Amino acid sequence: MAMDAGEIEKMIQDAIPDAAISIRDLAGDGDHYAAEVVSESFRGKSRVQQHQMIYQALKGKMGGELHALALQTSAPK
Repeated sequence: MAMDAGEIEKMIQDAIPDAAISIRDLAGDGDHYAAEVVSESFRGKSRVQQHQMIYQALKGKMGGELHALALQTSAPK
């Protein structure tokens, strides 16, 4: 079963409340998304650590309900 963009956004927002999130469905199939997430909580963290925070927010749904998620993360400028 596929996830919708709103569900992905809500899970990230719940875990990282200050995040500004933009989700795009890349293939129109509910399985392939791109997410841009900007959060002060990313400041000072490596890109890997930032992405790990997103994967934790998705609570194990990556690779299952959510097949692919291209991530772009950053702290605010």
